[in-house]
Amino acid sequence: MRTILNVIWLVLCGFWMAVGYAIAGIICHILIITIPFGRAAFRMANYALWPFGRTLVDRRGAGAASVVGNIIWIVVAGWWLAIGHLLTGLALCVTIIGIPLGVANFKLVPVSLVPLGKDIVPMP
Repeated sequence: MRTILNVIWLVLCGFWMAVGYAIAGIICHILIITIPFGRAAFRMANYALWPFGRTLVDRRGAGAASVVGNIIWIVVAGWWLAIGHLLTGLALCVTIIGIPLGVANFKLVPVSLVPLGKDIVPMP
């Protein structure tokens, strides 16, 4: 079932979301000082590409730098991404087939707000 949902997700919205996150990651890597944000954007692109069967956990030892980076991220880009995921999730929940995809979009809201200090792990 996870594979079927991931394929539907990939076709409907996952590919474009992953491309958007990857473009943001490339821009952040070009600007050198924002490389940690770029790494987080690539991690989010990976998760946005194939979200079913995986979950986000807090990284051990992330520290105060992650907190400061997340505050900067929220101000600069996080709240825009979160609003986008909320609106897309609501639109997907209109149809019965879109409900699991909408829930997956809602799962992306926390990581779009605070991406630093998170790891993606497979679910059992």
